[in-house]
Amino acid sequence: MTSSPALPGAAPPSDRLAELRTLSEQLPRFLRVLHALKAQATEGRERAALVLLFPLVRLGPLRQGALAELVHADPSTVSRHVAVLIEHGLVQRVADETDGRASLLVVTDAGHRSLEQLRAEREAHLARVTADWPPEDVHTLVSLFGRLVDDLAASLPTEPAAVPAAPSPREKS
Repeated sequence: MTSSPALPGAAPPSDRLAELRTLSEQLPRFLRVLHALKAQATEGRERAALVLLFPLVRLGPLRQGALAELVHADPSTVSRHVAVLIEHGLVQRVADETDGRASLLVVTDAGHRSLEQLRAEREAHLARVTADWPPEDVHTLVSLFGRLVDDLAASLPTEPAAVPAAPSPREKS
C-alpha cells in the first residue's frame, strides 16, 4: 500500500506531534499570563463580571441560564457576576415577553460604556505588545487563533452550535 503524498507545506507526522506538544505546553502558559494580566488590571470579581457584557452586547438580551451555558460557566458563578453587574447599574433584568416567569438580562448605557472602556484597554495593551510585529504576522495570528478557538469551542459537548462567538477572520476575507 502506498501512502498519499504530503500536502504542500504540511509538517511531517513526527514534526506535527512535536508542534502539538509545544502548543499543549504553550496554552497553559498563555492562560497563566492572562490570569496575571487580569489580576493586575482591576478588581478581579468586577472584571470577571464585565466579561459577561461581551456576549450580552453581541447577542442581545439573554436569560441568565443561557448566558451561563454560552460562556461555559457554572450557573452559580454567572449568578454572582450578574448580581455585580446589576449592582453597578451595568445590566438590568427585564421581563421576557415570551415567558412572564422569566427575565432577560439587558445591558444598560453604563454597561455599554464600561464594555467600550474594557475593549479599549485590551486593544491598547495588545497594540503595545505587538507594536514591533509586521502587519502580516498580526493578521496570521488573528486568523489562526480565531480558528483554534472556534475549533476548541466546537469540540465542547455543550457548545451552542447556533451562536457563533464572532465572525472569524476566515469569514471576513
